[in-house]
Amino acid sequence: MSQISARQRLYRRSRSSIFHGFDPVLTAAVALLLVIGTLLVYAATRDWYARNGLDPQYYLKRHVINIAIGVLLAYGTTVIDYRLLRAYTPIFWGLSVLGLVIVLIPGLGSTVNGARAWISLPGGFQIQPAELAKIAIIVGMSMLLSERSHNSNEPSSQDVLQALLIAGLPVLLIIVQPDMGTAFIISASVVTIIAVSGAPSRWVAGLLIVAVLGAVVATKAGVISEYQINRLQTFVDPTADTQGAGYQLRQARITVGSGGLLGTGLFNGPQTNGRFVPEQQTDFIFTVAGEELGFVGSGLILLLYLLVLMRAFSIARRTTDPFGRLMTTGVIAWFAFQLFENIGMTLGLMPMTGVPLPFISYGGSSMFATLIGFGLLQNVHARSKG
Repeated sequence: MSQISARQRLYRRSRSSIFHGFDPVLTAAVALLLVIGTLLVYAATRDWYARNGLDPQYYLKRHVINIAIGVLLAYGTTVIDYRLLRAYTPIFWGLSVLGLVIVLIPGLGSTVNGARAWISLPGGFQIQPAELAKIAIIVGMSMLLSERSHNSNEPSSQDVLQALLIAGLPVLLIIVQPDMGTAFIISASVVTIIAVSGAPSRWVAGLLIVAVLGAVVATKAGVISEYQINRLQTFVDPTADTQGAGYQLRQARITVGSGGLLGTGLFNGPQTNGRFVPEQQTDFIFTVAGEELGFVGSGLILLLYLLVLMRAFSIARRTTDPFGRLMTTGVIAWFAFQLFENIGMTLGLMPMTGVPLPFISYGGSSMFATLIGFGLLQNVHARSKG
């Protein structure tokens, strides 16, 4: 009996450790991505800022601050048992919707690259409510679809409709901004969560049909802005407007291709240092990796992302709690589709959208959201261990 008590005391002491329960492989992969992202953001901005008499470490400093805040948010996400998040989900969802409404109010929301999607804060910082809405939607839908009020292992039609309402209002507000890239990623997470929840397949098929019809209607009704239509046209025909809407895509492909097998070396990319790719530190950060780190370095980044997704799948498979499984699945879908969209548009395989590369691109809201998603994964992992 005394031996058992000693083991229990040791177990309790070990739980008091800051990093107890963290998946070491997942943690290491994300940490490496953050380090690589910091170097790439610095490489994308250092030379141009220095040549123009500006602080070459401007973006580096802000990026490190964003990571520090994001890490604190990630750790805070792991402190409270994820199963207790149900009580706070309505509040978090309501705040995310309020943020999405605020950005649409003239004088309060800021427009960047044609989308009114940011709220300006003191000190030159901005916050993008759509990024945080991803988390609110994933957690809210997982809560509704995991709590059964009937004797069935499958969610009822009422459960699915309520879950779609949770996602539908924020997505509509995001489309109005318009931010089609974020709406696409959230929609992919929504469909994935419903599919994994055990809902009849007709729901998934119906949602896919609605998404296609909605895209057509949005284009015809003018909801999609002209510059977004031009981007779609350059995706279909990259040579149509190489000095206009297709310029960024053309330069991105040239930059990635110029790196070859081993790259030009960190901070030594002619295309990157010449600032040929606009806003390279954000949505097109992968072009810096392609040029300066080459195929080998870019492949390492993809390998790290693969490790993140594999560990996340392992967490989802191991947990027996429906809420934890659906929430983890939603985060997996979010990360996977955002990766595919960002890298795909860089290589010309997907239309250009304002979607950052998780854990790597410069951007406070995106960094905060992805690290909170990482924290949710670690939370479920810690509470799933027997």
